[in-house]
Amino acid sequence: MRILFIGTGDIGVPSLERLLRSGKHEIIAVVTQPDKPVGRRQVLTPPRIKVTAEAAGVPVMQPERIRHAAGELAALKPDVAVVIAYGQILPRAVLDVPAHGCINVHTSLLPLHRGAAPVQAAIRAGDAETGVTIMFMDEGLDTGDILLTSRIPIAPEETGGSLHDKLAAVAPDAVERALDLIASGAPPRMPQDHARATHVGKLTREDGHIDWSRGAMEIERTIRACNPWPGTFCLLPQADGKTRHLKIHAARVVPHGAACAAGGTIVAADAKTGLVVSCGDGLLELTEVQIEGGRRMEARSLLRGHGMETGTRVL
Repeated sequence: MRILFIGTGDIGVPSLERLLRSGKHEIIAVVTQPDKPVGRRQVLTPPRIKVTAEAAGVPVMQPERIRHAAGELAALKPDVAVVIAYGQILPRAVLDVPAHGCINVHTSLLPLHRGAAPVQAAIRAGDAETGVTIMFMDEGLDTGDILLTSRIPIAPEETGGSLHDKLAAVAPDAVERALDLIASGAPPRMPQDHARATHVGKLTREDGHIDWSRGAMEIERTIRACNPWPGTFCLLPQADGKTRHLKIHAARVVPHGAACAAGGTIVAADAKTGLVVSCGDGLLELTEVQIEGGRRMEARSLLRGHGMETGTRVL
């Protein structure tokens, strides 16, 4: 089949590489977002999807808005479009271009965690498993009929970064199976149970600001989910009345710990006991942190050179 690949995020690279290697289908073009400035120097940088496609000699299109490219896409006469982490909602004019429709690779077990950040949502929710769902796209947000799902467990120590990489590795097999089913002429179409749907928006840096009124287990899951992006932090009051950012890279729930002060109160702060904060329910030890202007380190090492008083309430 003639395949149009539409994607921007790194999570789609392994799937594109698999399709290019297999030779079962012809990748007629890749559509991705325009190059963007990256880093402090704002160097104009192409998406890895573009780099991969160009290395294989595949034409690349980078429209500001994909709806403006509907005519060009139709001229390519694709049989199927494979869409993964593109970053724009496809309008009906584009959805109708491929003869057999557009399929989306969504990194959750739909209808759970529709939206822009399903990987982090599964960890924050405490789900035991997640996976990749291949669905036929419609004009809704992740509401189309399901073609197939591929499930994986979520490990107790899972972070947003590690789960992203696992799902990126699972996706190529799922995409190949989905295309085989479409090529067979009778792919399954299972309507979603919309009553069970949950939704998650695009993450921002502010989503990493810890709410200490939450339970210790929920906060610990949030810290893992937001690692590496957008990261989690709290504000540490200083003697001069100002605050400093304290990034939290890792933490653990104190076994059988009971909240003994208002949420956000430091209840232990020395190299022997560690940095322990009271939460809305339970206690959380911050194990790996980074104070504003400093480097990432174990919290116990930080406490040897940067005193913190018990009773201080982080914000």
